[in-house]
Amino acid sequence: MSTEDNKRLVRRFYEEIDRGNLDAMDEMVAEDYKDHSPPPFPGFAEGREGLKQVFQLFWDATPGTHDIEDQVAEGDKVVTRLTARGVHEGGLPGIPATENTLTMTGTVIHRIENGKLAEKWSDKDLHGLLTQLGVLPPLGAEADG
Repeated sequence: MSTEDNKRLVRRFYEEIDRGNLDAMDEMVAEDYKDHSPPPFPGFAEGREGLKQVFQLFWDATPGTHDIEDQVAEGDKVVTRLTARGVHEGGLPGIPATENTLTMTGTVIHRIENGKLAEKWSDKDLHGLLTQLGVLPPLGAEADG
């Protein structure tokens, strides 16, 4: 696959997630997919099945969209800077629904092998997300106590 093909695969990956079409992961993600930056919640399976479980959790709790801001590809890797938006309609582990509007930025590196996503590394604004969920105070806010 060319770097342009790899970029198209990653864009399609986010489009299918935004549609809630997790069945598309079977076609686009390697069975032994490795997430080097998993979510902070325990209990998910390994590989593609774990990825599908994570996205189902977030789709149910925070339906929304991913906007790709920038994408760069070289060799078998694609770097994507994106903004995810949603509404916290359902509970996340230990975090009841807030109905808050959520916005999170991130930079994700995918490695593609044999036309499928094989590995992922990401750097997300988890502090910003946890602040929007009401779990953490905003930066600079005085702590109670």
